[in-house]
Amino acid sequence: MICIDTSSMIAYLQGAEGQDITVIDHALLDQVAVFSPVTLTELLSAPNLSPTLRQTFLAIPILPIQDGFWERAGLLRAKVLAKGAKARLADTLIAQTCLDHHIPMVTRDQDFQIFHRLAKLELL
Repeated sequence: MICIDTSSMIAYLQGAEGQDITVIDHALLDQVAVFSPVTLTELLSAPNLSPTLRQTFLAIPILPIQDGFWERAGLLRAKVLAKGAKARLADTLIAQTCLDHHIPMVTRDQDFQIFHRLAKLELL
């Protein structure tokens, strides 16, 4: 499985190029692409989202929240903030979901680098 972050999914839909786009292509073709619940929420929040795109997003599996998730997410965010780094709540929740499932995430968002350094989040 590969968790697709909002930044890379938007770039993919806009026809951008890059390694993340290639990873998404393969993940979708191999049916190993997943979203975190927060990513799906972010994608569905677009005010002008077409019904077709909405259905496409909803067809991609969502990683379930595991017991103890909220505590682990809070502790992860505290760890990042203690280092003086930025830890947006949505990013923390997405990172914790991937960590809980031991799966890599594809993203363009450099804010996830801190989760890679401090918690060993695998980034593609």
